[in-house]
Amino acid sequence: MNEVLLKYLPEQAAKPCFELIKAHGVHLKIVNHRVTRHGDYRKMPNGGHQITVNASLNKYRFLITLVHEIAHLVAFEQFGRRIKPHGVEWKRTFQQLMLPFIRPEVFPSQLLPLIANHFKNPKASSSTDARLSIALQAFDPEERQKSYVFELPMGSTFRLYNGKLFKKGKKRVKRYECIELTTGRLYLFQPNAEVELVKE
Repeated sequence: MNEVLLKYLPEQAAKPCFELIKAHGVHLKIVNHRVTRHGDYRKMPNGGHQITVNASLNKYRFLITLVHEIAHLVAFEQFGRRIKPHGVEWKRTFQQLMLPFIRPEVFPSQLLPLIANHFKNPKASSSTDARLSIALQAFDPEERQKSYVFELPMGSTFRLYNGKLFKKGKKRVKRYECIELTTGRLYLFQPNAEVELVKE
């Protein structure tokens, strides 16, 4: 298992992650790319714990995702199953589990301040932290890199992963108004939503 983890994680994070997996009896499945999620945690009918993480993630996002999902397991075990999935208990657990990894031996220096800032109040997904998400994307393989909504010119057309086409409109406070071309409906997009530019 440790050898497998070395393929997906920063070298200095592999052993501590293996220890976490062992200590909590996690069955880790590394799965094909899913657009809608980086990973998930499930308590199995037999009482075991299954965590899945996308194989396509770069090693820094893989680490954050794996620890995120282990934090669900630990928070449910400590505080009971009635807690909110991304509530205060989970946030504290995630912070505690992540703390040993927030160091220069694990993360590149340009990511450390953004990660430290993110973990002051971790979100349900690192993707909703636009600055961190953009910084993490720089470590994706070339073929995985896409455009972000905030980078596109106003009025340009872009495609989502599901094939739907949108036209970029003006920025509200944090998000962009975009019109779906087939229905004319208005949607709000996070600035760091990954899309494919069709035409400017």
